[in-house]
Amino acid sequence: MRILVAGGAGFIGSHLCENLIQQGHFVVCIDSLITGSKHNIEHLFNNNFTFIEHDIVNTINMDDIDQVYNLACPASPNKYQKDPISTIDTNVIGTKNLLELAKRNRARFLLASTSEVYGDPQQHPQREDYFGNVNTFGPRACYDEGKRCAETLSYEYSRMYGVETRIARIFNTYGPKMQVDDGRVVSNFIVGALTKHEICIYGDGSQTRCFCYIDDMVEGLVSLMGSDCKTPVNLGSDHEVTVNELANRVNAIFQQEINVVWQSIPQDDPMKRKPDLSKARRELNWNIATPLDMGLEKTAEYFQGQIVSHD
Repeated sequence: MRILVAGGAGFIGSHLCENLIQQGHFVVCIDSLITGSKHNIEHLFNNNFTFIEHDIVNTINMDDIDQVYNLACPASPNKYQKDPISTIDTNVIGTKNLLELAKRNRARFLLASTSEVYGDPQQHPQREDYFGNVNTFGPRACYDEGKRCAETLSYEYSRMYGVETRIARIFNTYGPKMQVDDGRVVSNFIVGALTKHEICIYGDGSQTRCFCYIDDMVEGLVSLMGSDCKTPVNLGSDHEVTVNELANRVNAIFQQEINVVWQSIPQDDPMKRKPDLSKARRELNWNIATPLDMGLEKTAEYFQGQIVSHD
């Protein structure tokens, strides 16, 4: 197939491009390079792969596309909060442009949505039928509400125009090719341990998260695209750990004295986040395969190489 991956030079997108090429597909990667990097995809250039630098907020004209993956939006809070209007435009106008492209090509469309649509959840774990607890006036609203609107657009294009749409609600994902300054907890802990021998914990560290390794997430996205499931599906790990426990696991990898710095918790940062994966297991026959400690070791090895190469 000929597959378009928007945001294909980013963290998840670049791994997805590689997976699709390995399956024998031709991949067209478009990325504005605002947070993506050509470094993530340069090893793919001699394969069935085309890269186009393009912002999906602008119209996209392309023919002979069989599938469209929309991963084109900064996903870490410090990135999407930097320009909140651009974040909203990417999620709303950009998603509409890609849906129009899918409609013209009669292509199947997958939206990379997010666990952020649940906000600071009052349901635990979060099921896909939970409507969420989102602050529309908070600093995270540009991303949370942008993704919620993108889901609505996907639904309406399916209902009104018959576009085959799939929606993945992605929970915390980590692994190689995350940015050094990504700002999310796994990269923060590993980079802090490597560069400053310190880890910064917000709040008291009792908040919980579930972490899915990138290879497992990509398998989930590909499985969802190939499925008959037209309603949102949670993708992630349901192995819940506290932030303090994560810090201890990172400490164990480096086997050295690492200081802990405590800071106040950011506004609207959820205390608990854990997906109910019943639907993914039932509809996709999908589950994570990479243990957290193994994934953290692979990620730490990647960041160590990145930091050494930039010294």
